[in-house]
Amino acid sequence: MLDDIIMKIRPLDEQAMEKCQLRLDNLTKPLNSLYSFEYLARKMAGITGNSRPRNLKKSIVLMAGDHGVVAEGISAYPQEVTAQMVMNFCQGGAAINVFAQHVDAELVLVDIGVAADLPDTLQIYHKKIAYGTNNIAKGPAMTRAQALKAIETGIEIARTEVDKGARIIGLGEMGIANTTASTAIIACYSGENVEKLAGFGTGISEDVWKTKVQVIETAIGINSPDTTDPLDVLSKIGGFEIAGLVGVILGAAAGGAVVVLDGVITAAAALLAVKFAPQVHDYLVGSHYSVEPAHKVALDLLEIPAYLHLDMRLGEGTGAALGMSLLKASLHVLHDMKTFGEAEVAVAQDGPGALKQSKDIKD
Repeated sequence: MLDDIIMKIRPLDEQAMEKCQLRLDNLTKPLNSLYSFEYLARKMAGITGNSRPRNLKKSIVLMAGDHGVVAEGISAYPQEVTAQMVMNFCQGGAAINVFAQHVDAELVLVDIGVAADLPDTLQIYHKKIAYGTNNIAKGPAMTRAQALKAIETGIEIARTEVDKGARIIGLGEMGIANTTASTAIIACYSGENVEKLAGFGTGISEDVWKTKVQVIETAIGINSPDTTDPLDVLSKIGGFEIAGLVGVILGAAAGGAVVVLDGVITAAAALLAVKFAPQVHDYLVGSHYSVEPAHKVALDLLEIPAYLHLDMRLGEGTGAALGMSLLKASLHVLHDMKTFGEAEVAVAQDGPGALKQSKDIKD
């Protein structure tokens, strides 16, 4: 399945992007003055193959899984919070429920590795690979077979959402201690000192942070992940929810959907997804810069800009939801602003605008 889905990821539609850019250049504003919104509109044109996409259906896929490394005492919250928060998501009581509703996105919940039995009656995908990963400070997080199964689970869910009409898919996650695993992944690819990458997660003390740094260093040291083999990195120091998100990214891109990142965990998943399929890069959209130092490092490695500085460190897909609001605004710009020709406004007489703006453009 993995090889087949990678083969389906196509280059962006250059013709649609050029036609989109022509309209953007001729809207009633100085050339490139809405910079990031124009970039996002053009990207969505290329991904969808439509020079003027509008009213794109949105989903946020939230993968939940636990981490054995929590046994090292590197989190402010106990492991049972993962299962409790999944219940909270189902009851509509969490931040992501509010944010998803705010942007009219469907919230898709997946148990891919929660260390508890969740009721069969919950309106979630029950796709548990195992009851949490193994402790990466003692050995590999999972087997290669488990990592591959988790990726394929994500691909299947993304494909389902695309089949239901979703063309913008946001990423979310829940898993106590998952900033430890994601920071370890980012450390492998960045070469940065772990002390510079590790953040305070959900609000740990400085003493626990020092332990977290040591644990990440130990995990990398004893597992020796091979960065030329993303499946090796994922299986040795990753998490089930990270693996699932890798699959969501690949499946969404293969289905022609925009993929909106959230925080550091989703950025780690995106790093791995790009290692599996470099062409997936063009389908990725950043949202916010979290306070986790590894997050910006990962975005820089991906060469993906983010747009919002909100000092968030929550996860769940909350940043992705806010990123969706920017995409919605960019499409309003593309559709609802008038061109110089439509509005009967004079075009630029000097500078770059004079070379690209014309009152003859009315579409």
